[in-house]
Amino acid sequence: MYFIKITVITVLLSMGQWAVALESDSEQPVHIDSNTASYNDKTGTSVYTGNVETTQGSLHIKSDKLVVYVKNGDIEKMIFTGKPAKFRQLPGVGKEEIRGQGLTGEYYPAKNKLILIEKAIVFQGTSRSASRLIVYDSKNSLIKAGEKSSDSKRVHSVFKAKPKNKVAK
Repeated sequence: MYFIKITVITVLLSMGQWAVALESDSEQPVHIDSNTASYNDKTGTSVYTGNVETTQGSLHIKSDKLVVYVKNGDIEKMIFTGKPAKFRQLPGVGKEEIRGQGLTGEYYPAKNKLILIEKAIVFQGTSRSASRLIVYDSKNSLIKAGEKSSDSKRVHSVFKAKPKNKVAK
């Protein structure tokens, strides 16, 4: 089993780029640690289960399960699930870290797009957005929440003001 884990991780690390917010992130290898791993060469899928930790540069994902889909030698998408699955990423030098969670997450490296589904929440600094669906475009540091098709699935956002410095008398 240990040999299978090492083989699967080696195959994934040799595959295409996973572009993320920091320019240097896309040049970093993808590291996946889990309790179990399997790779199906016919379908081009790898499945990781049990305390899965995925890292590339400043992007960190923690999940219960991760499924990686490979097409023509490149990672096409990664689907992660958890109760909840969580991610964090530094969007740029000097910027506050973005954190998020959802029951399901999808990551599309070629599109620089991370999608959180069901009980999705994204935090940055003192700001917070929650919805059933949140899309994070890491290349453009753009977050979209909610669904236009339904008024019943509303977005809840909170923006807290930064505390003002009190002048001592």
